[in-house]
Amino acid sequence: MRWFVWLVMALICNGVTRAESLNEQAMRLMDEGRYFEAETVAKLSYERALLDVGPDHPITAASLSNLASAYHFQGEYKQAEPLTKRSLTIREQASGPNHPDTANSLNNLAEIYREQGKYSKAEPLYKRALAIFQATEGPIHPHTAQVLNNIGNLYRDQGKYNQSLPFYERSLAIREQVLGPDHPGTAQSLNNLADVYRRQGKKGQAEPLVKRALAIREQVLGPDHPWTAQSLNNLALLYVKQGKKGQAEPLFKRALKIREDILGPDHPYTIETRKNIEALAKNHAEKSDAP
Repeated sequence: MRWFVWLVMALICNGVTRAESLNEQAMRLMDEGRYFEAETVAKLSYERALLDVGPDHPITAASLSNLASAYHFQGEYKQAEPLTKRSLTIREQASGPNHPDTANSLNNLAEIYREQGKYSKAEPLYKRALAIFQATEGPIHPHTAQVLNNIGNLYRDQGKYNQSLPFYERSLAIREQVLGPDHPGTAQSLNNLADVYRRQGKKGQAEPLVKRALAIREQVLGPDHPWTAQSLNNLALLYVKQGKKGQAEPLFKRALKIREDILGPDHPYTIETRKNIEALAKNHAEKSDAP
């Protein structure tokens, strides 16, 4: 943390605290899973943007979007939502309704709605974002793949597994082609496709995918990254379904430690893993008590 404070102060002293530079730093921190630090930098970026370009400029919209994303990743959806809406309004007015930046805000707002279970609000935003990205950047582009992945999440979360699969499969194919087989984006698609297979009871199809996703994330993002924790949690869930509870428990515990340390004890993902451990312990106790 000391180096982080030193870096921000050094940027200020050197007079290079332009909002765009700070936005880039905030995005790097989010990629590294350092969401609280990203929040701090995004706030600085927003304040600087207001001074440099005013409240209705695309740079200001980018700062708002990054601040909203930092809140979103920390599970602070109520704080993220109004910032994302404001960013969307600016981008629609300044860049136009069919600009990729507008699509980015549409996708981000849809993600916030989905995480809160507001699926009917999320779906039209995802579809509009997808149409914009396909028209402006093409059908084989990482941004297109991201929205396809997120639409897959939308259907998965509603239990519509057969509808989710083609979106995950398209997203994975694009990412492997454009980003490569060992990119974190590819790992995200692998992880989510495996999750649907697990929920459908297709354990043999799920296992190699989630293991590959975990290997990529550990190697590229690191062993203590929040997305690594996601794959650990999902592999543990698969082991539970396979009856391998002894293999599941250490993975759950490792995922919980990462999530508690980085996301905090009250984050929805931390609570999810804690409940998984409690359910595993309860199941074990019930079997031990059985005659």
